[in-house]
Amino acid sequence: MANTDRLFSNYIPKVYETYLVPMLFEPYAEDLARRVASRTPRRVLEIAAGTGVVTRVLASTLPRDTEIIATDLNQPMIDHAASIGTARPVEWRQADAMALPFDDESFDAVVCQFGVMFFPDRAKAYAEVLRVLRAGGGFIFNTWDRIEENDVANVITDALATVFPDDPPRFMARTPHGYYDIAVIERDLAGAGFTSKPEILTIDKRSRAKSPHDAAVAICQGTPVRNEIEARDAARLEEATNVSAEAIAKRFGRGEVDAKMQAWVVTIAAGK
Repeated sequence: MANTDRLFSNYIPKVYETYLVPMLFEPYAEDLARRVASRTPRRVLEIAAGTGVVTRVLASTLPRDTEIIATDLNQPMIDHAASIGTARPVEWRQADAMALPFDDESFDAVVCQFGVMFFPDRAKAYAEVLRVLRAGGGFIFNTWDRIEENDVANVITDALATVFPDDPPRFMARTPHGYYDIAVIERDLAGAGFTSKPEILTIDKRSRAKSPHDAAVAICQGTPVRNEIEARDAARLEEATNVSAEAIAKRFGRGEVDAKMQAWVVTIAAGK
């Protein structure tokens, strides 16, 4: 993983929330929150919460007396999430999933939407999740399937390779869509100390944007793809975005974008 793959700073949080969240994350947030709610937890920890799309659904779905603590490695993301707010109070904390600042066996559920791909040592992060879960507590997370099953990311990645042919930006393929092998996921969970077998399901959703340009802005300017583009030539950010928008338009038309996306959702219980 490149050093810039986990940096969501400067302009990224606002663009992420405005363009990326409705296109990619909102369709999966309700599914994940429903799975958490089905376990009737009293205390929930969210890791890699981003700008709070799942947090907001959890706050609206779970009973008011269910405690929710939402964390992210990047303080700018947490700050932006807190500025949006939730239907009822939650606790926002900056925290590294590799070293969670919480007591052993202190949560009934840990949830993570599209964040595990960013952990530099997933088995270590999963071991931290297991440590803070009470016996029988659930770890529920999702991760994207391979990039070829996710049309917008795939089309834009190919388009960016035409802008920077000698060193194409590969963030989307490398990180968000780089952790899709079920055998590897199972191995990492077992390596962390989980002893039960995970339930791993394929969840298909539709990725929608108001226009090809919105879809391009979401990926090129609302993710660390922006870091990759600017590292190559900051003056070409708009060009790269426009080339990506044109590629989306050629594939899906010039009106609203309606594309395929596919992810895995994983549920595993802590058996202690």
